[in-house]
Amino acid sequence: MAKEKLIAIKEAELTNNCPECFNQELKLTFYQKHRYGKLFHRTTNEVTNQIVCRKCSSMIYPVKWTDDIERIFNYYQKMVQPEKSSLKFTSLFYILLLLLIALIAGGVYVFLEGTIQL
Repeated sequence: MAKEKLIAIKEAELTNNCPECFNQELKLTFYQKHRYGKLFHRTTNEVTNQIVCRKCSSMIYPVKWTDDIERIFNYYQKMVQPEKSSLKFTSLFYILLLLLIALIAGGVYVFLEGTIQL
């Protein structure tokens, strides 16, 4: 089963007031989802975000955003450039592929030589 991991692609310190504690220590982070399996590593184009107050450690959900926070969020969202969606195969995949090709080639060779009568 493939494991999913969120990789931080952009972090920003915000000077807006926290809606919970009214302190100015907010941190905005954008994440991109990566999937890791035994045969492949896939980078998806799915980007998520999170705003956390570093003083009271509370997550600021979009329902509680002020107009200022929303404006700053839209600005940073335009600046985020995620990696392209891609698929990379692991060395285990290539080893299994070569083994399969060798088995098929050996089977064809034995069949063409006529040592096995069908």
